[in-house]
Amino acid sequence: MNLLHEIGPHLTGLEQLKAMLETDRRSGIGETLDIRLVEAEDGRVVCEATPDIHVYNPLGTVHGGFTATMLDFACGYAVLSKMMPGQSFSTLEIKVAYHKAMTRDTGPVRAEGKIVTFGRRLAYTESRLTDQDGKLYASATSSLIVLSA
Repeated sequence: MNLLHEIGPHLTGLEQLKAMLETDRRSGIGETLDIRLVEAEDGRVVCEATPDIHVYNPLGTVHGGFTATMLDFACGYAVLSKMMPGQSFSTLEIKVAYHKAMTRDTGPVRAEGKIVTFGRRLAYTESRLTDQDGKLYASATSSLIVLSA
């Protein structure tokens, strides 16, 4: 399943993101982890989720993979917002810094992703994961390759 092709390969990435917002369409991992796209503009996106015990590690806190996935969504969707029809992208690397542990008591969290630089072949992004009060739980930087059809 290629969600973006289902939404419309003739659309720009930002148009695809806006369609996802309007219809609450999500990829499989977005559905599984209940990560929702809530804002999308040129070079910036916000995703939200509410971690619960289904994403806990054996220590009783939210697994780092959930956090990394949220940050990766934000970085990737920020790049998607710059894509022209026929372009695609793939994450080359992501570096995550964990600042504070989360539990279900943390409540809803937001991953905001922004473009740092965007070139013909490479994009560099950053994202931050915060709670409703703006407390920082994790941050990431990522490099992504821009692919043409």
